[in-house]
Amino acid sequence: MISPGESEQLLVGFETSDDAAVYHLEGSTDAVLLTVDFFTPMVDDAYDFGRVTAANALSDIYAMGGTPLAAMNLLAFPCKLGPDVVAEVLRGGADVCAKAGVVIVGGHTIDDDEPKFGLSVMGRVAPDAVVRNTGARAGDALVLTKPIGVGILTTALKRGLETEESLRDVVESMAHLNARAAAAMVEVGVNAATDVTGFGLLGHGREMALGSGLALEVEMAAVPVWREALGYAAKGVRPGRTDDVLAFLDPHTDWGPADEAWRGLLADPQTSGGLLIALDPSKTGALLAALKARGESGSVVGRMTDGEAGRVSVR
Repeated sequence: MISPGESEQLLVGFETSDDAAVYHLEGSTDAVLLTVDFFTPMVDDAYDFGRVTAANALSDIYAMGGTPLAAMNLLAFPCKLGPDVVAEVLRGGADVCAKAGVVIVGGHTIDDDEPKFGLSVMGRVAPDAVVRNTGARAGDALVLTKPIGVGILTTALKRGLETEESLRDVVESMAHLNARAAAAMVEVGVNAATDVTGFGLLGHGREMALGSGLALEVEMAAVPVWREALGYAAKGVRPGRTDDVLAFLDPHTDWGPADEAWRGLLADPQTSGGLLIALDPSKTGALLAALKARGESGSVVGRMTDGEAGRVSVR
């Protein structure tokens, strides 16, 4: 019997917290990317819930430098909600997948008290073109492609402090595919990348640093933040999971100028956040230009340095 990770064809497993598994098809020039992700609702509108969740699941493929091909729906819903709500969730997911050129080939549904939706996604990549989260080098610049603070703002939504209309730009950002940002990354050539999701900017940045045997420095003033997010963070509005992320980070982090609000922001669990990309600093201008040419944004938020592996410093 083959244990998990014990296969000559498995190029990337779960050992380094990469965004997707990579399985090389024997005799082929292609490798298969495999990932799965699902959520409870982070927004009220069923259609938007489907869109955001699908974009988040597809992001893992893009973060690895791959192309998503096919997906299967994972749906858990209480039957009392009725078929119309479920149909809107599935329609939202299908629309985002169609935009990505991804075929939905089926799925599985169960009756559950708490709604959940997600996708299992298959993609492809050339084995020698895989972008992992472990290849960063000392001196690499770090570029982030979406603002942080999504978790704080969706928590404000759940508490009735915001509406989906007041957060429309945030919702559209979450539903926005990382496809063009990934294309820019692949065009320029980078050393490592990941997408920023449930462990926040610093949590995913630390995973990248630890896997690369490096330390991480983040320039707090350079980090793009959604409007109003810092104000809510200062008032203690943040997802419950933030405390878990902070507990994970605290033993390894020098917080520097980051007060409690900023710590909550830097550890804020993101839904369908941007790509965090490590690359030679000489290529930073080319990457920012490639992102801009595709209508995407990018901010240099820090760098990788020699030092204790996985050590994080906020400056």
